[in-house]
Amino acid sequence: MIEASDDELMGRVAGGDAAAFDRLAARHMRRAVALAQRMTGNPSDADEIAQEAFLRVWQHAGRWDGGRAAFTTWLYRIVMNLAIDRGRRPGWSPLEDAGDPPDEQPDALTRIAERQTAEQVNRALAALPDRQRAAVVLFHQEGLSLRQAAEILTMNESAFASLLARARAALKAALSPDPA
Repeated sequence: MIEASDDELMGRVAGGDAAAFDRLAARHMRRAVALAQRMTGNPSDADEIAQEAFLRVWQHAGRWDGGRAAFTTWLYRIVMNLAIDRGRRPGWSPLEDAGDPPDEQPDALTRIAERQTAEQVNRALAALPDRQRAAVVLFHQEGLSLRQAAEILTMNESAFASLLARARAALKAALSPDPA
């Protein structure tokens, strides 16, 4: 029995013949893996590259032109390109080299200090007269514009700005450390 040539098998692969593809892969897989391993120096990368190369052979069999290049030339070019692309990717580093991920959360002392500051601000805010507290809440905490906050408190913008200035001054005085 005469074995089909690579050209004949590729013609059948282009027509969707899976058995012809299997024969072609069995015939050339070992050389594709060896070439990929020589290029990458890594056996597992070589196996993946050879598998990807044969996947591309299957997917693009209709593009192969036996008059321009032998099948092995085309296959080796695919393997070479994949190996070169793999070499350009950043490599894997051992997990130990990564170190600990940075902790984005503030430490316990910072959280305690922030909580204490928030409590002081809330106490000082609660001690303000109602309209001054409303001005601070609407403008600073709710993020409303001067005009919007003034409309809510049914006053003109300049009166609101004055009210807000008085509220800020009162908060500043309440929150400043005692000059003792």
